[in-house]
Amino acid sequence: MDLRDVVSEHRYEQDFADGEGQVRIVFADYAVRGDTRVLLHVEADPALRGTGASGRFMQALAEHARAQGLKLYPQCGYARTWLQRHPEYRDVSSFN
Repeated sequence: MDLRDVVSEHRYEQDFADGEGQVRIVFADYAVRGDTRVLLHVEADPALRGTGASGRFMQALAEHARAQGLKLYPQCGYARTWLQRHPEYRDVSSFN
C-alpha cells in the first residue's frame, strides 16, 4: 500500500497485511520545521512486529522525502537507527 501524509494530523501512515491477511498500520507522528519533518514517534501495529513492515515503511518515507525535497530529523530512536543503518538515504537525513 502507498504511504499517506495525513497533514491534518501530522502523521505519515502506511497499511500492510499481517500474516492472516488483515490490514494493519505503521505510522510516524511528525512536527514541521520548514522543509524538515521531525519524526517524533514510529509505531507498528503489534501484529506487524517482526515482519519487516516498519523497515519498509521507513524506506517508503525516505523515498517520499527525497521526492518532495524534504529532510527527515529523527527524534524517535527507531527512525534514527534505521536512517543510520541506511546510508543510501543520507541525503534526506538531517542529524544535529
